[in-house]
Amino acid sequence: MKILDKFKEICAIPHCSFDALKLRDYLVDFAKSNGFSVEVDEFDNIYAIKGEPKICLQAHYDMVCVGDAPNIELIDDGKILRAKNSSLGADNGIGVAIMMEMITKFDNLELLFSANEEVGLIGANGFNKKIKSGRLLNLDSEHEDGVFIGCAAGELIEAKIPLKMVKYSQKLFELSIGNLPGGHSGLEIIKDIPNSLKIMAEFIAKNGAKLVNIEGGERSNSIPVNAKAVVMCDKISWIDKRVKVKELGIGNEILEFGDNILALINSFAQGVRSYDENLNIVRDSINLSTIKNEDGFIKVEFFARSMSETGLERIKFETKTLANLAGFEVSFFERSGAWTPNVGEFANVVLGFMQENNPKVKFQAVHAGLECGVFVAKQNGLEAASIGPNIYSPHSINEHLEIDSLEKIAKVVEKIVAYYQN
Repeated sequence: MKILDKFKEICAIPHCSFDALKLRDYLVDFAKSNGFSVEVDEFDNIYAIKGEPKICLQAHYDMVCVGDAPNIELIDDGKILRAKNSSLGADNGIGVAIMMEMITKFDNLELLFSANEEVGLIGANGFNKKIKSGRLLNLDSEHEDGVFIGCAAGELIEAKIPLKMVKYSQKLFELSIGNLPGGHSGLEIIKDIPNSLKIMAEFIAKNGAKLVNIEGGERSNSIPVNAKAVVMCDKISWIDKRVKVKELGIGNEILEFGDNILALINSFAQGVRSYDENLNIVRDSINLSTIKNEDGFIKVEFFARSMSETGLERIKFETKTLANLAGFEVSFFERSGAWTPNVGEFANVVLGFMQENNPKVKFQAVHAGLECGVFVAKQNGLEAASIGPNIYSPHSINEHLEIDSLEKIAKVVEKIVAYYQN
């Protein structure tokens, strides 16, 4: 399958968020070599156009790098494609590969390869050109049974407290957690995947230990896989087999606000906050994402999502109130708005082609951010829909792609683009 071959070529080019310039240049050269006019803006978005297009295809070309990524060793058994001990990058390299295939087949086409989606929709928020065709087909969805016409609002919440040490002397222990399942903090938040930071904080508190240091998590939009800490206590008596313990000797100082940090983490409710039974989707959720030692502070990051703006504001208020009670200063970053579902002419065309081979396909919304929501908000009258093949456990070392599903979606995309050639 040519698209799968193209995806494998993409996997050989490092393209982690904030470090995808090699893939950017590769895509620019590919589009130009097929007769497209290409522009790259200051945000590293790639805009390409040829002929008189009536449809624009869009995907982001950065990936969440977990495990050994960007060194991706592919495992292909003919049915499932995965990577050995790393994220696969099917999110959204598969969308990019489909677009590359369409580049070779059609003369009237508009394309947008957006940059740094996984770290706050940076490329989409910075893009300032008009989508000439007025129709946007996003290829960043991960379920073949849906035509997605709505997405959640999201925002990063940072709580920070000074990194100050005070004298204290007791036995010193090094703690570590690793190799938890991980997963996407929106799409998979309903699965109650274990959070390494919550496990670590509970372990420390139940052993009556004092914090010397704590760090963990990988990305703001991923459920944490790893965590490590150094603590002081008389002995480790409360056991959790997921936590590895190593005695280091005697220490001489602890974090002044260590108890505040543990209180915040242990009182924070991870996961789904409310569920919409009518849409059969999570309405509100929040993920404890990372803990970092940075710029003289301990910084705790949360990522909140809601299918409504009012829901997002409620979660932000609750989290800020809790963090303030624990003595933290709170800031907000990387806001993305909710995309309210709207069934128009274009969405119905997409649904019709999707249902030709799969009658189960229906309109859906997704509890995650989609760039088309940003583009629709920016451009009055722009119609958009999002589709994609079955991709499981994105943003984790368990990410894998269903190859038959890719073939189905690729054929649908080709039919849709062909429909808009006349």
